[in-house]
Amino acid sequence: MEIDKNYIKNVLGKILNTPSPSGNTEKVMNIVEGEFAKFSTSVKRTNKGALIATISGKNDDKQKTLSAHVDTLSAMVKEVKSSGRLSIAQIGGYMGQSVEGSNCTIETLGGMQYSGTIQTIKPSVHIHSDARKLDRKIENYEVVIDEKVFSKEDVLNLGIDVGDFVFLDPRVVFTKSGFIKSRHLDDKASVAILLGCAKYIYDNKIIPENTINFFISNYEEVGHGASGAIPPRTCEFISVDMGAPGEGQNSTEYSVCICAKDSSGPYDLELRKRMVDLCKKNSIDYRIDIYPNYSSDASAALLAGWDIRTAVIGAGIYASHGYERTHEDSIINTAKLVIGYIKSAI
Repeated sequence: MEIDKNYIKNVLGKILNTPSPSGNTEKVMNIVEGEFAKFSTSVKRTNKGALIATISGKNDDKQKTLSAHVDTLSAMVKEVKSSGRLSIAQIGGYMGQSVEGSNCTIETLGGMQYSGTIQTIKPSVHIHSDARKLDRKIENYEVVIDEKVFSKEDVLNLGIDVGDFVFLDPRVVFTKSGFIKSRHLDDKASVAILLGCAKYIYDNKIIPENTINFFISNYEEVGHGASGAIPPRTCEFISVDMGAPGEGQNSTEYSVCICAKDSSGPYDLELRKRMVDLCKKNSIDYRIDIYPNYSSDASAALLAGWDIRTAVIGAGIYASHGYERTHEDSIINTAKLVIGYIKSAI
């Protein structure tokens, strides 16, 4: 199974470097749509802005849908302070200390962009004797803008105002040893994997047993990504998201991770068995795991009442919701499982 690893890495780098926080995903969606258009029989957008790319299969009545989400964690301007700095509101669930000292970009409603840095309100140990003890909650963080601003009026004159998005610098690194380090590998790694799988199906002129839908959601990080607009003939829904390696976990950065249960409950047992069988049949390195503080687009779909079987698989992403890391082995193992699943029949 020769998967185009270079294509996956190239498209991953492109989308990682394109900001796409929940609620502001149009630019990256245009890139993803253009790529899927090369390999799919149809590509369309939902009213909410999600993307559905379809590859027609032998059986059109029982369809499979594979999802990944392109939206990411970020922040939004909550207040323009009299000091000329910006207080922020979180988009998504991350620890405050994971963004401390991060470079960022503020995008105004008019499309202007300004650089800045996220700092605590007591950023210097030379000034604040209690700097180390400061509670790392979002209320104690602010954006220092890289402009000569000294008042609220100065900032407003730049066009910056409440509600403007603050993009986190992803800091994308591809190492010679195969590691990939960046913010937002959750879940842009999975988007790149699905694009690589669509390319494999196209290049090898494979007609899937069942019609395949690739559902790229844009509100997963805030909980309602795949709650609506799933293709109505979907019988099985696979959320390609991430595995979470760490202390006490079975997941690794080198295997495809199969989620048995998360905070929303267990996923479909029979579908999980099939995923494991596909891994064994195709000599794919896999791990089964449980994630106690995790949910997915499959969770959102089930909670919305969709009558579908669901599973969650993905590459192992270390330090999730922070500065994340994975390895290309995990990405390729995940792609192999996706392709094996696409080639199998319901």
